Amino acid sequence: MLKENDFSRLEIKLPNCLENYGYFRNRLKTDTKLLVLVKANAYGHGAVEFAGMMEEAGADYFAVAYPVEGIELREAGIRIPIMVLTTGTDYFNEMIDWSLEPSIPNLYTLEAFCKVLEERGIDNYPIHLKLDTGMHRLGFMTEELPALLSFLRSSRLVRVKSVFSHLAASEDPACDAFTEGQVAMFRRNADFISSGIGYRPMYHILNSAGIERFPQYQFDMVRLGIGIYGISALPGVRLAPVASFKCNILQIKHLKPEDGTIGYGRAGQISSEGTVTATIPVGYADGIDRHLGNGHCSFSLNGYRVPTIGNICMDMCMLDITGVPAKVGDTVTIFGEDPTASELAGILGTIPYEIFTSIPRRIDRIVIR
Repeated sequence: MLKENDFSRLEIKLPNCLENYGYFRNRLKTDTKLLVLVKANAYGHGAVEFAGMMEEAGADYFAVAYPVEGIELREAGIRIPIMVLTTGTDYFNEMIDWSLEPSIPNLYTLEAFCKVLEERGIDNYPIHLKLDTGMHRLGFMTEELPALLSFLRSSRLVRVKSVFSHLAASEDPACDAFTEGQVAMFRRNADFISSGIGYRPMYHILNSAGIERFPQYQFDMVRLGIGIYGISALPGVRLAPVASFKCNILQIKHLKPEDGTIGYGRAGQISSEGTVTATIPVGYADGIDRHLGNGHCSFSLNGYRVPTIGNICMDMCMLDITGVPAKVGDTVTIFGEDPTASELAGILGTIPYEIFTSIPRRIDRIVIR
């Protein structure tokens, strides 16, 4: 069946995914659980496809940002526990219906969730308590914990499955003292909760960079995000890129100097000897940032690096392939092994997360086994 853009695809390489999974798994104790982040369409890699691979690989937990993301996974047949990081207060019934486990960042959310549980006659529902240890985004502050414990001790509606927090700068050695302080606060506050409710939930605070740099703080579970997709926090460590963004040449033009210019705003200049261009079917609507145009980056074609020429269009862009053997239908690699997503991120002054998550759903995800 013809897709919206049948000329481009994001190839998801299962062997590379398993290689990265093994790299992180080997840094953990055998009894440490591993939660994989598949929010934001698995960081742009395709949530259903990626979650299926990770469930097969042995992941213990998944985490998504919103309830709708968890429901998509359940509808696709994913059965392992799914934690919802941003629960809000509007979709508690749907979360319960699909056996999704909410992250609870404040007493207001907890009270609202328990009200729905009471209305439905449900007891002992699993929840995850988010502690604020310095990120200052979501989570219970230390001074809010007594009120939290008072509520939990008076209710049988929920059971605390885990207590967790989020490291703000675990990848940055300059912030290691701050990270150590976060871990110490987390341990104190998590122990305070455990003693107050009379049982010990799972503890988890490490993200991908934390697993690599602070494995001594793995506690009961870790959360693997960007690392599984091929980005390491350690200098000199190159993980296997899981995604390769590829497309095929639509048209080749042999332009003479008198043909003028190329693209919108006449930004692309034809050389005095003439320029050969290839038009490919991806543009800024497909995650090719406009700042990558006009030669600011180059993609791979038949073993050569070919620069962009002219402005990036919405659904297309042009490449200068002068001197490069090529024909219509040949494959261009936007990112993957060469160039990497990190290279494009560096050009744009951003992070690989943004490169990955900018690839829209109209680009087909294909699992390469």
